[in-house]
Amino acid sequence: MNHVVWSFACFSLLDKELGLGVDIISLNGKWQLLNSNSSVSLSAEVPGCVHTALQRQGFISDPYYSNPPRKGKAVLVFEGVDTVSTISLNGVTIGKTDNMFRRYDFEVTDLLKDEENILQVWIMSAVSYASQRSHAHTEYRVPPDCPPPVQKGECHVNFIRKAQSSFSWDWGPSFPTLGIWKGVRLEVFNTLRVLSYTTSPRFDSEHSSWNVEVELFFDIFVASKGLVQLSIPLLQSEAEFQLSLTPGQSKKSFVLQLNQSVSLWCPFGRGEQTLYDLTIDVNLEDGEAFNAERMVAFRTVELVQEPIPSSPGLSFYFRINGKPIFLKGSNWIPVHAFQDQVTTDMITILLRSAQKANMNALRVWGGGVYEQDIFYSLCDMYGIMIWQDFMFACALYPTEKDFQTVREEITQQVRRLKSHPSVVIWSGNNENEAAIATDWFNIPVAERPLYVKDYVNLYVENIRDIVLQEDSTRPFLVSSPTNGVESEKEGWVAKDPYDPHFGDTHYYSYYKDCWDWTAFPRTRFASEYGFQSWPSLSTISKVSVSSDWDFSSNFSAHRQHHEDGNQQMLKQAELHYILPNSTDPVQRYRDTIYITQVMQAQCVKAQTEFYRRSRSDIVEGNCHTMGTLYWQLNDIWQGPSWSSFGGKWKMLHYWATDFYAPILSAGVEDKGDLLIYAVSDSHSEKHNVKAKVKLYSWSSFNAVCSLESNATTIKAGGSTLVFQLSISALLTQCGNCTRRSWDPLQIVQSFFVTLHCSFPAVYVWLDVDDIPGHFDVNGFLMRSKKSTVIFEAWRLTTAEEITANLHITSLRDVYLIL
Repeated sequence: MNHVVWSFACFSLLDKELGLGVDIISLNGKWQLLNSNSSVSLSAEVPGCVHTALQRQGFISDPYYSNPPRKGKAVLVFEGVDTVSTISLNGVTIGKTDNMFRRYDFEVTDLLKDEENILQVWIMSAVSYASQRSHAHTEYRVPPDCPPPVQKGECHVNFIRKAQSSFSWDWGPSFPTLGIWKGVRLEVFNTLRVLSYTTSPRFDSEHSSWNVEVELFFDIFVASKGLVQLSIPLLQSEAEFQLSLTPGQSKKSFVLQLNQSVSLWCPFGRGEQTLYDLTIDVNLEDGEAFNAERMVAFRTVELVQEPIPSSPGLSFYFRINGKPIFLKGSNWIPVHAFQDQVTTDMITILLRSAQKANMNALRVWGGGVYEQDIFYSLCDMYGIMIWQDFMFACALYPTEKDFQTVREEITQQVRRLKSHPSVVIWSGNNENEAAIATDWFNIPVAERPLYVKDYVNLYVENIRDIVLQEDSTRPFLVSSPTNGVESEKEGWVAKDPYDPHFGDTHYYSYYKDCWDWTAFPRTRFASEYGFQSWPSLSTISKVSVSSDWDFSSNFSAHRQHHEDGNQQMLKQAELHYILPNSTDPVQRYRDTIYITQVMQAQCVKAQTEFYRRSRSDIVEGNCHTMGTLYWQLNDIWQGPSWSSFGGKWKMLHYWATDFYAPILSAGVEDKGDLLIYAVSDSHSEKHNVKAKVKLYSWSSFNAVCSLESNATTIKAGGSTLVFQLSISALLTQCGNCTRRSWDPLQIVQSFFVTLHCSFPAVYVWLDVDDIPGHFDVNGFLMRSKKSTVIFEAWRLTTAEEITANLHITSLRDVYLIL
């Protein structure tokens, strides 16, 4: 199927929005979907996509028959078409689309009929279009051509302005869908319409006061005059402005000065997320009016890159409302491969889960989509700061024909999102500076300047230029990872964008022991790092059958899109754990899923705690880390990935609630010593603490010994060493224990013992002679015919040895029954 057609017949006046003389007729809902030769015909929802429509397999209901009101100008608005289409009204082509990330407006004033109006959208295969564009680009190669074979994806995604992950990624499927994925409407007006409006609170340091700049973007049909009234009732602030407009598109800016002090918007964990209601009223002399409300918040944001005493390079941290803040969070990818199936509930659950894990930041990754409005509104409410990538990732991009559509994309998205206080930084792309600098694509040295030129042209001379024009209230980075201002000094592509003395870093290492914290980069800001795990069997079972539940199955291979991913998980796990070996294949599969989640949680915990306790350290010129965003928060489908939320919370997410706690105690072994750090997020409170260290043997719930440090004051907003003692001395003081006494490598084994009885049994007692360990329950009342208890062995043993030494006794057994 090279292309498909979306057809909509007739416009209805039953549902319309009114404002400023604009009749807005929604064209969302049922459309008719046909392939190129009309052999396939089915109903489809708009917003929607081909996959969803094919799933539903319905037929279109009878359309409404009515006529749009005859007014001065009529414009068809497509909020989002995925992706390459030709649109016609009543048989006349009115325009084309080639970018799923932008809105398209088409004037149709002279094409509307009094009778039936037929609107058709012919959508071309994204895969075919990308291939054609790539093959037409003959001057030089624009890599990568195709994803790695393990991703089972499609080629040339960098030649189409579409979600890059839709052609496949190392955590998701290749579903390059197409459709009208956002709303469609007809706007009919006599005088003018408001295209969009933005709000930008600004702090006037000279007068120590706040104001709000309001920008209104108009499409004017007839010259008009009137008044603009702005008001924030809770702040008792309002103002009125004269408005004069001439035909064409126009931007008008107005500044509302506030009459009183404000409550600041603070990130989660730092204070309240105060939002104020701003009203905008536009009243024209002819009586037409436009009214809108927007929530505004007052906060400042700075990205600080300045020299650090005793360290080469520069700092890299955020100041919110004048105070440094450590960003704690994760990376956000698309919630579903088919965006029309993403619900508000799905987004809310994920964001609330992030907040419950003490996260204050998420990075919207550049290979997916710009998220829905509700995502950013909820982040405003929850205090979750957003690092917003533009949608370019892990590739080089053609530049000669795409600038106009890209420039419009960037302009529209900045205007849409800049009013949200949660958005604290823009970033031009994901890993594309690193791709050139470290030669991901084997570009000959002589050709490298050409690619650097294209890179600078796209991200600096176009995207950066637009962002700086549209929004001066938040910082902009050209890439992630990057050396920040140092990359700029080096011509925007640094020699080593992973240099830990500058900017942010991405770091992955799957075969090194993740418990060895000395292997982690001593970075200023860790914006990507992580380890894979499988989601729970309850998640996997929704898309599989029992014959799939084996790591050597075709299903497991199909779902794993990361090269050697399954082996990497098991190799990392077996460094510290015994791999599951149940003879029951389903139980072994379930246990293996469990052990991958244990490994992932422990690995990310070790790395995150290293970064958090490094916030105050300068070790050989490194550290002063001020942010951790592990990869990744969520999944796009049910499969192995780096996520902490795989259909439900993985073990990692539970652990994140602890390693992201506002006050963290982190223990680590360093050169034979046990070190315990206390880390505080607070910048106003100092805490006096004592470190209490209890040493346990795996054979008892009672502590072998307990030690206590002197009282120490934790640095506000810093990391403080509160306990240090050599481990050999610690073990000696604690009853001459050895590492073997408490080394989990030696003792973690569980055996299930199933008991059967004919009558209730009292004081049921299990004993395995001299095999060290304990049962989870013992000496109990057995009130059912079947019961299972768990034996935890403290040394290596086997089921056969336990069976041979197992003795079961109840009170009935010792009574002589006559």
